[in-house]
Amino acid sequence: MSKIGNLGARLHHGEVGYDFIKNRKIWYGVSLLITVLAIVGLAVRGLHMGIEFQGGAVFTTPKNMSASVAQAETYAEEASGHDAIVQKLGDGSLRIQIAAIDTSTSDKIKTELSQDLKVEAEQINADLVGPSWGEQIANKAWQGLGIFLFLVVIYLAIAFEWRMAVAAFIALIHDLTITVGIYALVGFEVTPGTVIGLLTILGYSLYDTVVVFDSLKEQTKDITKQSRWTYSEIANRSINSTLVRSVNTTVVALLPVGALLFIGGGVLGAGMLNDISLSLFVGLAAGAYSSIFIATPLVADLKELEPPMRSLKKRVLAKRAQGTDTDDEPRAARVPDDDYENGPDDAAAAVVGPRDQSAPRSRGRGRPSGKRR
Repeated sequence: MSKIGNLGARLHHGEVGYDFIKNRKIWYGVSLLITVLAIVGLAVRGLHMGIEFQGGAVFTTPKNMSASVAQAETYAEEASGHDAIVQKLGDGSLRIQIAAIDTSTSDKIKTELSQDLKVEAEQINADLVGPSWGEQIANKAWQGLGIFLFLVVIYLAIAFEWRMAVAAFIALIHDLTITVGIYALVGFEVTPGTVIGLLTILGYSLYDTVVVFDSLKEQTKDITKQSRWTYSEIANRSINSTLVRSVNTTVVALLPVGALLFIGGGVLGAGMLNDISLSLFVGLAAGAYSSIFIATPLVADLKELEPPMRSLKKRVLAKRAQGTDTDDEPRAARVPDDDYENGPDDAAAAVVGPRDQSAPRSRGRGRPSGKRR
């Protein structure tokens, strides 16, 4: 078995693990800091909306142009009196975007560009986009996002419970805020492709979260009928048991997206790939982070506000303080007996795992060894 496969098996069986829930305040602080930076970047720099949302014109020159991007940008700004965005495409042609211009202005700019770039005016292709079309796209995107979030909350509340729905909703907003903030800080253009990318990452983020929630739901059945493990400890077990799966899924998804972003957009100069690949790359990473460090710890915090969970925690801590043990834990929460027999301190630090059926059971449990009289 590979090292990663062996690690996944040991995590699943509770033989090793990291206490994510115990250190949740650290993760909350990190997420809060990143979110604040994203909001500040969004407020200070704002989003660079593409012409699909502002309206304007896109001019495409013939292939293998000798003019550089900087020269073409200067020519376009002088001809239009507006800021211009110039991208060099893979075939050597130039894509020049100028916002907020009408048809008559577009014809004038096209003529001047042909003279500056020393090409025939007929060889420059001009496409006009009206601002009303971009406004419709934006409205549809907001509607789609709202409907998606509403359906997600309803589904999770029915399939799991309302606390998990709230935690997943907060995690999704967390992912969206970070992704949009990164867009503002980097200055990439926001296009319909960006909107598609944002809606796509919500599905990936939700998938990772639901995987952990499903494990947590299974392992907390009849949790109040035992007095060995708290809800937070079983939640931590759920994170560790699905950790390798979440990491593998995220890495496999990030590899092709990273190729689009860094190789396609950066090395090959296919700038049109940046708008969708950046949102996917940042969103996938943020989604994996939030499912592990935000969503599940939030569920644990919300659940342990309930009186039954608070009572359970008191019973667990009281028995550990007394150095006693019980055998009434639910099947999913059991661990090998000898893990606990090392002492109450070791039991408190152990990650919850299934019972090793091959391990010998302790004899007597509090009774002196020997024959019964």
